[in-house]
Amino acid sequence: MNSKILLIACLGLALVSCKKKKPGPEAPAPAVLEHGLLVLNDGLFQLNNATLSWVNTNDHTINSTFFEDKTQRGLGDTGNDIARYGNKIYIVVNVSSTIEVLDALTGNPITQIIMQQNNVAKQPRSIAFDGSRAFVTCFDGYVDVIDTTSLTVTHRIAVGSNPEGLDISNGKLYVANSGGLNTIKDSTVSVISLSTLQELDRIVVGENPGAVCTDSEGDVYVISRGNYGSIPSRMHRIDPVTDTKVESYAFDASGITRMNDQLLISYYDFDTQVSAIGLFDALSEQLISPNFISTASITTLYGVIYSPVTNKIYCADANGFTNTGYIHLFTAAGSFERSYHVGLNPSKVIVYE
Repeated sequence: MNSKILLIACLGLALVSCKKKKPGPEAPAPAVLEHGLLVLNDGLFQLNNATLSWVNTNDHTINSTFFEDKTQRGLGDTGNDIARYGNKIYIVVNVSSTIEVLDALTGNPITQIIMQQNNVAKQPRSIAFDGSRAFVTCFDGYVDVIDTTSLTVTHRIAVGSNPEGLDISNGKLYVANSGGLNTIKDSTVSVISLSTLQELDRIVVGENPGAVCTDSEGDVYVISRGNYGSIPSRMHRIDPVTDTKVESYAFDASGITRMNDQLLISYYDFDTQVSAIGLFDALSEQLISPNFISTASITTLYGVIYSPVTNKIYCADANGFTNTGYIHLFTAAGSFERSYHVGLNPSKVIVYE
């Protein structure tokens, strides 16, 4: 959840009590995770109402209290990222400053990692993996390294201000330093050696960088979100050999998702509430379709996820931020299939066959 969304969320707090209805039909949480979607619903800032929804893709029933059913407690305040790696699921909860670790086959709890430094919240944001390590960006200006066996933090790597998205290429970790909580935003991407766990360089890309994604050839793409006004959001390409920004693109871009040799480029304008999902060919480095998926039925585009497991595209719809939202399912060719009514501000999806 970025700083612009945090502001909108705070303005909507008074509306939540009358609009937050549980999705249906309701179903029990499954004992084993298969044939379904595990959806992270961010909830609203400082309302302690992040949730997980389980969608059964066979009978299309939904369990909206998955985490509560599995753990007998709440997920916490403001979910920010979720990923499956090996036999575990990692859930990054930003304001609560925790990482919840679940068993990937059952969803049962393994541990809760408290993300604090000297009793001060680190505010974790995003997670990526390499070998036996998880890398987590923290808004206090560090990337934490977590051993995926012991599930403990083993290193802290200083980067720029308020780091967010991250990805790996050519033996290096690329981290977007947003400066999103500052009056003067950051504009750099930190480059970290995976062998030494040291910052090698910072590449200037553009104001308020957020999302980072690598393509099938290893090129690194970064979205700089500007100031949501006079400075537009743009996508930039970094050469992972020279670690230089080699190109910036003229089209609007808020999010980026890899789909095989292509990239899905999403955009949402907070002022006009207009959204778009384009298709970028990473091999030719051209935007080949600015409106690849119709967003006419999507109220508030909040995330785009592609799953190679199903070869499907999942579009998260926040539905105005103060109403429970939807996951809209599309084919890899961009054709709509169906929608699922889930929790408050859905943003990420893990797909099970």
